[in-house]
Amino acid sequence: MEGKEEDVRLGANKFSERQPIGTAAQGAADDKDYKEPPPAPLFEPGELKSWSFYRAGIAEFVATFLFLYITILTVMGVSKSTSKCATVGIQGIAWSFGGMIFALVYCTAGISGGHINPAVTFGLFLARKLSLTRALFYIIMQCLGAICGAGVVKGFQQGLYMGNGGGANVVAPGYTKGDGLGAEIVGTFILVYTVFSATDAKRNARDSHVPILAPLPIGFAVFLVHLATIPITGTGINPARSLGAAIIYNRDHAWNDHWIFWVGPFIGAALAAIYHQVIIRAIPFKSRS
Repeated sequence: MEGKEEDVRLGANKFSERQPIGTAAQGAADDKDYKEPPPAPLFEPGELKSWSFYRAGIAEFVATFLFLYITILTVMGVSKSTSKCATVGIQGIAWSFGGMIFALVYCTAGISGGHINPAVTFGLFLARKLSLTRALFYIIMQCLGAICGAGVVKGFQQGLYMGNGGGANVVAPGYTKGDGLGAEIVGTFILVYTVFSATDAKRNARDSHVPILAPLPIGFAVFLVHLATIPITGTGINPARSLGAAIIYNRDHAWNDHWIFWVGPFIGAALAAIYHQVIIRAIPFKSRS
Protein backbone atom coordinates (compact mmCIF):
# COMPACT_ATOMS: atom_id res chain seq x y z
CA MET A 1 0.00 0.00 0.00
CA GLU A 2 3.03 2.28 0.33
CA GLY A 3 3.36 4.88 -2.36
CA LYS A 4 -0.32 4.69 -3.19
CA GLU A 5 -2.90 7.26 -2.29
CA GLU A 6 -5.33 5.88 0.25
CA ASP A 7 -8.92 5.54 -0.75
CA VAL A 8 -10.83 7.77 1.65
CA ARG A 9 -14.23 6.71 0.33
CA LEU A 10 -15.05 4.19 3.00
CA GLY A 11 -17.82 1.97 4.23
CA ALA A 12 -20.97 2.61 2.27
CA ASN A 13 -19.09 5.24 0.29
CA LYS A 14 -16.08 3.18 -0.77
CA PHE A 15 -18.18 1.06 -3.10
CA SER A 16 -20.65 3.81 -3.83
CA GLU A 17 -22.62 4.23 -7.02
CA ARG A 18 -21.98 7.92 -7.62
CA GLN A 19 -22.38 8.83 -11.27
CA PRO A 20 -22.91 11.98 -13.29
CA ILE A 21 -26.25 13.66 -12.78
CA GLY A 22 -28.82 13.19 -15.49
CA THR A 23 -32.35 12.09 -16.31
CA ALA A 24 -31.55 8.97 -18.29
CA ALA A 25 -31.58 6.93 -15.07
CA GLN A 26 -35.30 6.54 -15.64
CA GLY A 27 -34.82 5.13 -19.13
CA ALA A 28 -33.94 1.74 -20.52
CA ALA A 29 -30.91 -0.19 -19.30
CA ASP A 30 -28.86 0.73 -22.36
CA ASP A 31 -29.56 4.42 -21.85
CA LYS A 32 -28.53 4.65 -18.20
CA ASP A 33 -26.07 7.41 -17.36
CA TYR A 34 -24.70 5.39 -14.44
CA LYS A 35 -23.29 1.90 -14.04
CA GLU A 36 -23.81 -0.61 -11.28
CA PRO A 37 -20.55 -0.96 -9.33
CA PRO A 38 -18.98 -4.34 -8.66
CA PRO A 39 -19.83 -5.79 -5.25
CA ALA A 40 -17.37 -5.30 -2.44
CA PRO A 41 -15.08 -8.29 -1.96
CA LEU A 42 -15.98 -10.63 0.88
CA PHE A 43 -12.47 -10.36 2.31
CA GLU A 44 -10.13 -7.47 1.57
CA PRO A 45 -6.82 -8.13 3.39
CA GLY A 46 -5.31 -4.95 1.96
CA GLU A 47 -7.63 -2.89 4.16
CA LEU A 48 -5.75 -4.04 7.24
CA LYS A 49 -2.64 -2.19 6.02
CA SER A 50 -4.46 1.07 5.41
CA TRP A 51 -4.68 3.86 7.96
CA SER A 52 -8.01 4.93 6.46
CA PHE A 53 -9.47 1.57 7.53
CA TYR A 54 -8.57 2.18 11.17
CA ARG A 55 -9.55 5.84 10.96
CA ALA A 56 -13.01 4.75 9.85
CA GLY A 57 -13.26 2.37 12.82
CA ILE A 58 -12.23 5.14 15.20
CA ALA A 59 -14.89 7.39 13.68
CA GLU A 60 -17.52 4.70 14.30
CA PHE A 61 -16.30 4.30 17.89
CA VAL A 62 -16.44 8.02 18.66
CA ALA A 63 -19.79 8.51 16.93
CA THR A 64 -21.41 5.64 18.84
CA PHE A 65 -19.84 6.88 22.08
CA LEU A 66 -21.37 10.34 21.57
CA PHE A 67 -24.67 8.80 20.50
CA LEU A 68 -25.00 6.81 23.74
CA TYR A 69 -23.73 9.66 25.89
CA ILE A 70 -26.31 12.19 24.71
CA THR A 71 -29.27 9.86 24.34
CA ILE A 72 -28.88 7.96 27.63
CA LEU A 73 -28.37 11.26 29.48
CA THR A 74 -31.64 12.45 27.96
CA VAL A 75 -33.41 9.28 29.07
CA MET A 76 -32.02 9.71 32.60
CA GLY A 77 -33.21 13.32 32.69
CA VAL A 78 -36.74 12.25 31.85
CA SER A 79 -36.68 9.30 34.25
CA LYS A 80 -35.59 11.27 37.31
CA SER A 81 -38.37 13.87 37.05
CA THR A 82 -41.49 13.40 39.16
CA SER A 83 -43.51 15.33 36.58
CA LYS A 84 -43.25 14.44 32.90
CA CYS A 85 -44.44 17.95 32.09
CA ALA A 86 -41.20 19.28 33.56
CA THR A 87 -39.06 17.28 31.11
CA VAL A 88 -38.74 16.83 27.38
CA GLY A 89 -40.79 13.62 27.68
CA ILE A 90 -40.97 10.80 25.14
CA GLN A 91 -40.99 13.27 22.28
CA GLY A 92 -37.75 14.79 23.56
CA ILE A 93 -36.14 11.36 23.89
CA ALA A 94 -37.15 10.58 20.31
CA TRP A 95 -35.71 13.91 19.14
CA SER A 96 -32.50 13.18 21.04
CA PHE A 97 -31.99 9.86 19.26
CA GLY A 98 -33.05 11.13 15.84
CA GLY A 99 -31.17 14.41 16.14
CA MET A 100 -27.93 12.75 17.18
CA ILE A 101 -28.13 10.29 14.29
CA PHE A 102 -28.70 13.20 11.91
CA ALA A 103 -25.67 15.09 13.25
CA LEU A 104 -23.37 12.07 13.49
CA VAL A 105 -24.22 10.69 10.05
CA TYR A 106 -23.52 14.13 8.63
CA CYS A 107 -20.15 14.25 10.42
CA THR A 108 -18.94 10.73 9.65
CA ALA A 109 -20.52 9.79 6.30
CA GLY A 110 -17.41 10.78 4.36
CA ILE A 111 -15.08 8.91 6.72
CA SER A 112 -16.77 5.62 7.60
CA GLY A 113 -20.11 5.80 5.83
CA GLY A 114 -21.80 6.94 9.05
CA HIS A 115 -23.26 3.59 10.13
CA ILE A 116 -23.26 4.01 13.95
CA ASN A 117 -25.37 0.85 14.15
CA PRO A 118 -24.46 -2.84 13.64
CA ALA A 119 -27.82 -3.43 11.94
CA VAL A 120 -27.05 -0.78 9.31
CA THR A 121 -23.59 -2.28 8.83
CA PHE A 122 -25.11 -5.74 8.47
CA GLY A 123 -27.64 -4.57 5.89
CA LEU A 124 -25.00 -2.82 3.82
CA PHE A 125 -22.78 -5.90 4.05
CA LEU A 126 -25.59 -8.09 2.70
CA ALA A 127 -25.94 -5.66 -0.20
CA ARG A 128 -22.17 -6.01 -0.76
CA LYS A 129 -21.47 -2.36 -0.06
CA LEU A 130 -18.57 -3.23 2.23
CA SER A 131 -16.38 -6.22 2.96
CA LEU A 132 -16.85 -8.69 5.81
CA THR A 133 -13.52 -7.49 7.21
CA ARG A 134 -14.78 -3.93 7.49
CA ALA A 135 -18.25 -4.97 8.69
CA LEU A 136 -16.86 -6.96 11.62
CA PHE A 137 -14.44 -4.17 12.52
CA TYR A 138 -17.21 -1.59 12.47
CA ILE A 139 -19.50 -3.70 14.66
CA ILE A 140 -16.76 -4.24 17.25
CA MET A 141 -15.93 -0.52 17.36
CA GLN A 142 -19.61 0.44 17.55
CA CYS A 143 -20.17 -1.89 20.51
CA LEU A 144 -17.07 -0.61 22.31
CA GLY A 145 -18.15 2.99 21.75
CA ALA A 146 -21.63 2.26 23.09
CA ILE A 147 -20.23 0.62 26.23
CA CYS A 148 -17.96 3.60 26.88
CA GLY A 149 -20.75 6.11 26.25
CA ALA A 150 -23.12 4.43 28.70
CA GLY A 151 -20.25 4.04 31.18
CA VAL A 152 -19.57 7.78 31.21
CA VAL A 153 -23.25 8.48 31.90
CA LYS A 154 -23.17 6.05 34.85
CA GLY A 155 -20.00 7.72 36.08
CA PHE A 156 -21.78 11.07 36.36
CA GLN A 157 -24.63 9.86 38.56
CA GLN A 158 -24.42 6.21 39.45
CA GLY A 159 -27.40 6.26 41.81
CA LEU A 160 -29.65 7.92 39.25
CA TYR A 161 -28.41 5.62 36.51
CA MET A 162 -28.92 2.38 38.42
CA GLY A 163 -32.20 3.53 39.93
CA ASN A 164 -33.82 4.38 36.60
CA GLY A 165 -33.02 1.41 34.42
CA GLY A 166 -29.80 2.70 32.90
CA GLY A 167 -31.45 3.25 29.55
CA ALA A 168 -31.44 -0.52 28.98
CA ASN A 169 -33.93 -1.91 26.49
CA VAL A 170 -36.56 -4.28 27.88
CA VAL A 171 -39.99 -5.39 26.71
CA ALA A 172 -42.48 -3.27 28.64
CA PRO A 173 -45.12 -4.86 30.88
CA GLY A 174 -48.26 -5.69 28.95
CA TYR A 175 -46.36 -6.68 25.82
CA THR A 176 -45.14 -10.15 24.87
CA LYS A 177 -41.68 -11.06 23.63
CA GLY A 178 -43.27 -11.51 20.20
CA ASP A 179 -44.57 -7.94 20.35
CA GLY A 180 -41.10 -6.69 21.20
CA LEU A 181 -39.45 -8.73 18.46
CA GLY A 182 -41.97 -7.51 15.89
CA ALA A 183 -41.45 -3.89 16.92
CA GLU A 184 -37.69 -4.25 16.56
CA ILE A 185 -37.95 -5.94 13.16
CA VAL A 186 -40.30 -3.36 11.67
CA GLY A 187 -38.49 -0.41 13.29
CA THR A 188 -35.12 -1.52 11.96
CA PHE A 189 -36.61 -2.25 8.54
CA ILE A 190 -37.79 1.37 8.36
CA LEU A 191 -34.38 2.68 9.36
CA VAL A 192 -32.28 0.52 7.05
CA TYR A 193 -34.69 0.95 4.13
CA THR A 194 -34.35 4.70 4.62
CA VAL A 195 -30.56 4.38 4.59
CA PHE A 196 -30.66 2.50 1.28
CA SER A 197 -33.13 4.95 -0.25
CA ALA A 198 -31.26 8.04 0.91
CA THR A 199 -27.98 6.78 -0.58
CA ASP A 200 -29.40 5.16 -3.74
CA ALA A 201 -27.21 5.87 -6.77
CA LYS A 202 -30.15 5.76 -9.14
CA ARG A 203 -31.70 8.68 -7.30
CA ASN A 204 -28.33 10.41 -7.06
CA ALA A 205 -28.05 10.20 -10.85
CA ARG A 206 -31.15 12.29 -11.39
CA ASP A 207 -31.43 14.27 -8.13
CA SER A 208 -28.24 16.11 -7.19
CA HIS A 209 -29.61 17.11 -3.77
CA VAL A 210 -30.19 13.54 -2.57
CA PRO A 211 -26.64 12.87 -1.23
CA ILE A 212 -26.62 16.22 0.61
CA LEU A 213 -29.93 15.54 2.33
CA ALA A 214 -29.19 11.89 3.20
CA PRO A 215 -28.57 12.42 6.95
CA LEU A 216 -31.91 14.20 7.38
CA PRO A 217 -34.30 11.37 6.40
CA ILE A 218 -32.13 8.86 8.27
CA GLY A 219 -32.32 10.89 11.48
CA PHE A 220 -36.01 11.55 10.96
CA ALA A 221 -36.68 7.83 10.51
CA VAL A 222 -34.98 7.16 13.86
CA PHE A 223 -37.11 9.88 15.46
CA LEU A 224 -40.38 8.45 14.14
CA VAL A 225 -39.54 4.86 15.07
CA HIS A 226 -38.76 5.99 18.62
CA LEU A 227 -42.09 7.78 18.90
CA ALA A 228 -43.86 4.54 17.95
CA THR A 229 -41.87 1.94 19.89
CA ILE A 230 -40.51 3.59 23.05
CA PRO A 231 -43.63 2.38 24.93
CA ILE A 232 -43.01 -1.19 23.72
CA THR A 233 -39.26 -1.84 24.01
CA GLY A 234 -37.70 1.52 24.78
CA THR A 235 -36.67 1.29 21.10
CA GLY A 236 -33.52 -0.58 20.30
CA ILE A 237 -33.15 -0.86 16.49
CA ASN A 238 -29.42 -0.65 17.23
CA PRO A 239 -27.73 -3.68 18.84
CA ALA A 240 -24.71 -1.63 19.95
CA ARG A 241 -26.94 0.85 21.80
CA SER A 242 -28.78 -2.02 23.52
CA LEU A 243 -25.57 -3.88 24.39
CA GLY A 244 -23.81 -0.83 25.82
CA ALA A 245 -26.67 0.03 28.15
CA ALA A 246 -27.18 -3.62 29.19
CA ILE A 247 -23.50 -4.16 30.05
CA ILE A 248 -23.18 -0.99 32.11
CA TYR A 249 -26.56 -1.42 33.86
CA ASN A 250 -25.99 -5.20 34.23
CA ARG A 251 -29.17 -6.28 35.98
CA ASP A 252 -30.91 -9.59 35.27
CA HIS A 253 -34.04 -8.12 33.68
CA ALA A 254 -31.88 -6.15 31.22
CA TRP A 255 -30.49 -9.45 29.91
CA ASN A 256 -33.72 -11.49 29.91
CA ASP A 257 -34.96 -10.02 26.63
CA HIS A 258 -31.61 -8.88 25.27
CA TRP A 259 -31.63 -11.38 22.40
CA ILE A 260 -34.62 -9.52 20.95
CA PHE A 261 -32.45 -6.44 20.42
CA TRP A 262 -30.00 -8.38 18.27
CA VAL A 263 -32.27 -10.81 16.45
CA GLY A 264 -34.95 -8.22 15.65
CA PRO A 265 -32.64 -5.54 14.18
CA PHE A 266 -30.65 -8.07 12.15
CA ILE A 267 -33.82 -9.59 10.68
CA GLY A 268 -35.19 -6.11 9.92
CA ALA A 269 -31.92 -5.06 8.29
CA ALA A 270 -31.81 -8.21 6.16
CA LEU A 271 -35.40 -7.71 5.00
CA ALA A 272 -34.69 -4.08 4.12
CA ALA A 273 -31.59 -5.05 2.14
CA ILE A 274 -33.48 -7.73 0.23
CA TYR A 275 -36.46 -5.46 -0.43
CA HIS A 276 -34.37 -2.57 -1.71
CA GLN A 277 -31.84 -4.56 -3.73
CA VAL A 278 -34.11 -7.23 -5.21
CA ILE A 279 -37.53 -5.57 -5.41
CA ILE A 280 -36.83 -1.85 -5.75
CA ARG A 281 -33.53 -1.96 -7.62
CA ALA A 282 -33.89 -5.44 -9.16
CA ILE A 283 -30.24 -6.19 -8.37
CA PRO A 284 -29.57 -9.88 -7.56
CA PHE A 285 -27.43 -10.82 -4.56
CA LYS A 286 -24.54 -12.08 -6.66
CA SER A 287 -21.62 -10.73 -8.63
CA ARG A 288 -22.78 -8.01 -10.95
CA SER A 289 -21.16 -7.18 -14.25
